[in-house]
Amino acid sequence: MRNLIWVAFTESVQQGLVFPRSDWPLHITLLRFDVGANVGADVADVLADLAEAPVKGALGTRLRVGEEAGFGHLGSIPVSLIEHNPLLQGLHEELVEAANGVGGRIATPNYVMERYRPHISHHDGKRPKSGDAVVLDQVALVDMAPEGDHTIRRILRLWTQDAQSLEETTR
Repeated sequence: MRNLIWVAFTESVQQGLVFPRSDWPLHITLLRFDVGANVGADVADVLADLAEAPVKGALGTRLRVGEEAGFGHLGSIPVSLIEHNPLLQGLHEELVEAANGVGGRIATPNYVMERYRPHISHHDGKRPKSGDAVVLDQVALVDMAPEGDHTIRRILRLWTQDAQSLEETTR
C-alpha cells in the first residue's frame, strides 16, 4: 500500500520538500488515503491529472479560522476548525472522487464528504487564531512514506496560487 494525503499548506513550502513526519508545516488536511501497489509508480501523475481542474479552481479561496477543538483519542489533538466554505468542501469532494478513481481506500471514511471537518492541527506552539483569514494558495499531494520510509514525508505535487497567476499572465 502507498499512503498519500492531499493537504492545503498554510505555511510556505516548495515542490519536492522532504520533512520529518514529526515536523509538518501547518496545513489543512483535505483527504488521506491509501492506494494499492498494483496502481503503479505513476499514481501521482494520474491523481494530479484527476485533481488538476478542481485544485486550480479552488486556489485563491479565502477561508476563515473558526473555534478550537480537540480531535483524536479523547480530544487530545488540539486543532483550529476552518469555517464552512463551499469551494473548500467542493475541492474535498472532488479529491475523494479522484482517490476513488484510482481505487484508493479512504483512511478516515467517517470524516469525508458531508462529515468532512477541515482544520489546522496545532504544532510546536504554532496555530492560527480564531477569526484569522487563510488563503488556499498551496495545495499538495504528499507521500506519507516515500520509498517505504515512514519517518519522512515528501511533496509529490504542489499547486500554488503564484504559479497559477504566473501561468494565466503568460497565456
